[in-house]
Amino acid sequence: MDEAIIVLTNFPDRAAALELAQELIARRLAACVNVLADCTSVYRWKGAVENATEVPVLIKTRASLYSEVEAAIGELHPYELPEIIAVPIVRGFTEYLEWVSGETTISIG
Repeated sequence: MDEAIIVLTNFPDRAAALELAQELIARRLAACVNVLADCTSVYRWKGAVENATEVPVLIKTRASLYSEVEAAIGELHPYELPEIIAVPIVRGFTEYLEWVSGETTISIG
């Protein structure tokens, strides 16, 4: 089975995060996308400390699809430099991980 991963990103608003979620599911690039509650991010950008309200997004997919997921995020993300981080799933409920694999595999026929 292809390694399952979680891809993390943040969007400036819920509508944009939901648009990404719908697109990833439609393209079968993710089995599940969690669009979380708003959070406050504090970071340094171009020499200044910034505070921004963001919407965290958790994307459950397969490692072999990372490049396509990254490209889709890049297409839909309004930020100049979006956070896109992949985290391996070291362990998980076998049936759930099989479901992730199945939902991100295009079957022919």
